[in-house]
Amino acid sequence: MFRPMLRAQLVTDVTAAVLLGVLLVLLRVSVDQSPLWLVTVVGLSGALAIRRLSPGLALALSWVVAVFEMASGQTQPDPSNVLLAGVLFTTSAYGSRRVRIAGLLSAVGGSFVAAGYIGLQDYQRRSGIDTASTPALETLQVVVATFAAVLLLLLLPWLAGLVRRARRSASMSREAQLVAERDAARADRAVAVEQERVRIARDMHDIVAHSLAVVIAQADGARYAAKADPAIADQALATISSTARSALGDVRELLGALRHEQGTVPTPEAADLDVLVSEMREVGLDVRVDREGDPTGLPTTTQLAVYRIVQESLTNAWKHGEGGTPVHASLTYRPDTVEITVINRMADDGTRGPGTGHGLVGMRERVAMTGGSMTAGPRGDDFAVAVRMPTVPASGQFPGGRITQMEQERTR
Repeated sequence: MFRPMLRAQLVTDVTAAVLLGVLLVLLRVSVDQSPLWLVTVVGLSGALAIRRLSPGLALALSWVVAVFEMASGQTQPDPSNVLLAGVLFTTSAYGSRRVRIAGLLSAVGGSFVAAGYIGLQDYQRRSGIDTASTPALETLQVVVATFAAVLLLLLLPWLAGLVRRARRSASMSREAQLVAERDAARADRAVAVEQERVRIARDMHDIVAHSLAVVIAQADGARYAAKADPAIADQALATISSTARSALGDVRELLGALRHEQGTVPTPEAADLDVLVSEMREVGLDVRVDREGDPTGLPTTTQLAVYRIVQESLTNAWKHGEGGTPVHASLTYRPDTVEITVINRMADDGTRGPGTGHGLVGMRERVAMTGGSMTAGPRGDDFAVAVRMPTVPASGQFPGGRITQMEQERTR
């Protein structure tokens, strides 16, 4: 029954109603009439004061005062009846569906009642008085004019309330739409940021896993060669230094991307596979590479995926494969697809093959992002990784070479 309102709104309504009521009293106080009109002014002022707090209760109080006004025989029309316009406005602007319909019926029905009441008073006054026409005809004219005037006084505010309600609903709909769009944009940004973090975590895993594998192998070799052949030990230590320095630089670049630093982030390309293969051979992995086609025209994202997949496959072969056996890597570059196959002999000591950690998961994610397919698992005594992906990733492509900071922000 009562609408939630701010205290300032309620104070404003009550103050406005009191001021209008005082004004009406001052206009009528000098007129020699029955003091019953004061009840009418107070009642309609009270209805106006609670019109927004409870439109239905205000409408009901207005009807009670109107019936009292007619039952007490007060002269019509009374200036205080103008306050009814404010009550009718709020029934359509703030009331429920039932209150809104009741306001419309009150506007129309009240016009009939007021016209009939004034018409009855006019006919009684004209009875026994000589007029140009019959009293009934003249009273009928008064009834029609009164009906039109009262209907205009009550119906127009009701219609204005409907307009106010429609504009408020449209404003709320626009605000809700803006909030929904803002929430959707935040969700999109959150998804983009999460995807970028996953990509960086994947790169971090590949860099650290590969570099540590090289460092461990070279450190073991240097330890055994330190006494027998110091030159080989020095070479192993140099390889450890360069590998660790390169890994540290890559990790710094990735952390810089997380901090949104300016600058460029170098991305490995297909041409860097020769350096990768050389590093793996230095740690004792017998890598045999077959290439077919030219990778220079591939987008940067595709070249990065090729590099990371081969890097992870070779690292897993070194960590989990049988030592001393060759690892066969085949790369086929076609106009529309890239095919990668890496096969190595599984260790026969009962240990599991590649994929015990996050390496295979990361490779699958990279392949899935490009719209390709991947299979990885035992193939007899061997473990095979087979990848087939389109040359142009399904998620788009970047210019070859480097990814600038601006391009990174767009991918987040």
